[in-house]
Amino acid sequence: MSMDNLIRLFPGLSNSYCKITSPETSDYNCIAWAAGDNQEWWWPDMDSYWPPSAPRQETLSAFIAAFETIGYNSCQDGIYQHGFTKIAIFVDDDGIPTHVARQLPNGIWTSKCGELEDLDHELNALHGQSYGEAVHYMKKPA
Repeated sequence: MSMDNLIRLFPGLSNSYCKITSPETSDYNCIAWAAGDNQEWWWPDMDSYWPPSAPRQETLSAFIAAFETIGYNSCQDGIYQHGFTKIAIFVDDDGIPTHVARQLPNGIWTSKCGELEDLDHELNALHGQSYGEAVHYMKKPA
């Protein structure tokens, strides 16, 4: 997908830093990418990978539980903290998780947009109708 098409999906990308870092693929999604997995599609349905001890529910608490299984703990915000990797969980207007982004060591965020490309971006650039807003942050030692 071109940058123009990504900007149509995420208008906030038009006035912020954004760099496409991989080709499109359906091998993994944003949840997996945020977890550091580019081999599986993570989602709490029966057809996808989901950590066995996390509830198979499309709820914020289930997504928090999934990331706790790989060492993340809730934290106050997405402000860069040296020595930690942070994630941001996005939810829609109904509070249902839609997306997870991971912070890179340089403080920029990285996302996999469904079956589209991976991209580096400013966190707020993905806020909007497609993904809602980042409402919960977690971190683990880098």
